[in-house]
Amino acid sequence: MSATEIRPTTAGVLDTKAAPKPRNMGQIIRWLLLFAGGIVMVMPIAYMISTSLKWPWEVYNVNLIPEEPTVENYLYVLEDGRFYWWFLNSIIIATATTISALFFDSLVGYTLCKFKFPGRTLVFIAILSTLMIPTEMLVIPWYLMSQSFGWLDSYWGIMFPGLMTAFGVFLMKQFFESVPDDFLEAARIDGLNEFQIWWTVAMPLVRPALAALAIFVFLGNWTAFLWPLIVTNSTDMYTLPVGLAGFGDEADVAWELIMTGAAISTIPTLVVFLVFQRFIIRGVVMAGLKG
Repeated sequence: MSATEIRPTTAGVLDTKAAPKPRNMGQIIRWLLLFAGGIVMVMPIAYMISTSLKWPWEVYNVNLIPEEPTVENYLYVLEDGRFYWWFLNSIIIATATTISALFFDSLVGYTLCKFKFPGRTLVFIAILSTLMIPTEMLVIPWYLMSQSFGWLDSYWGIMFPGLMTAFGVFLMKQFFESVPDDFLEAARIDGLNEFQIWWTVAMPLVRPALAALAIFVFLGNWTAFLWPLIVTNSTDMYTLPVGLAGFGDEADVAWELIMTGAAISTIPTLVVFLVFQRFIIRGVVMAGLKG
């Protein structure tokens, strides 16, 4: 079949129109793989919402659509006063650790990137080496530190392991490498001190990295389960993952209530992702325009 189709018109002039090109088989396969991957990613969320709308006797049915949908689970969870305390605890802990990590990780990353001092490489390697240590191996030292400082069953005890992250330092250092030194020298000539240069010159240029780090840190602390479970004793200090795991009794686990609480707890994570995602996209677009 030719690339163009020739059609006669009433005026006697030949009209040419591009013939549709056949779809590439590779493109079809890619779309199918993306669709399959999307289904795999969405299915747990769909099953969570489906279970939250089921009665207890219907929870173990594998059907995705409930036979008798109900909102009683949502009413029960929202009427439980403990849920609001757990929600508030998670908000405070996740927000505080995110702000702290953004501040200290960016400050340390900027220092390791833009300042030349003896042992800089050794310090950076030491920070990166902590990424190879499993969290389970750090639980005992963290607990002993919390006990010695009197931080057990407190916000400080839950938050202090995440106030600064090695991954954040690495991420910010790599992004600060793209900040031209000429900008910093010009700011020094204008009389700004190093802290002002970091805050007013360097930080605005790495907003995509800050947005990505904020998403990672917030989600990591919002969904943390092991450490808050170990360091807290009273029910009032539980975070959402720990509190939701306690729904039910010794004889049975109320999965419909756990899924209901999990569905409600996803709202803040979606808000954080939607808020910071635009900064990431804007940074990528601006980088493309500059390039």
